[in-house]
Amino acid sequence: MKLPTKVEKALNDQINLELSSAYAYLGMAAYFDSTPFTGFAAWMKAQAQEELGHVDRFYRYIVERNGKVALKAIAEPKCEYKSPLDAFQAALKHEQTVSASICSLYELAAAEKDYPTVSLLKWFIDEQVEEESNTGEMVAKLELIGENRNGLFHLDHRAGERGKES
Repeated sequence: MKLPTKVEKALNDQINLELSSAYAYLGMAAYFDSTPFTGFAAWMKAQAQEELGHVDRFYRYIVERNGKVALKAIAEPKCEYKSPLDAFQAALKHEQTVSASICSLYELAAAEKDYPTVSLLKWFIDEQVEEESNTGEMVAKLELIGENRNGLFHLDHRAGERGKES
């Protein structure tokens, strides 16, 4: 079953966005690796790997549907932030952008009556709920902690545990 041309293009755009996401998270990890917050760096590296998994899922899907994968350039990521909170706020904003993109892709697939893609995107919509929740939780905790060094140390340690799970 061949992909509709519009959907194929949109899926390739999503691959680009997911690759940009992985690169953005690596930039955030690089920022944290230049600080004592190695747990936050591990969290961001785990997130980058997760984004690459999303790339692979879209890539394989395009191929399975007899489409053509078209990779594009990705921009250099930001690697400097004012604080851990600033980095996680940027991560949350980025996840919200990805969520909006996936919802637009879902709307396009539905309009094109491309129900296999609608089915695929249901998983990604559910995934984005989790992504925004996890990142939003980190933002909320960092806002609560403020500049409290003990709180930052503890949250950094907890964030590093997530990095070890991946």
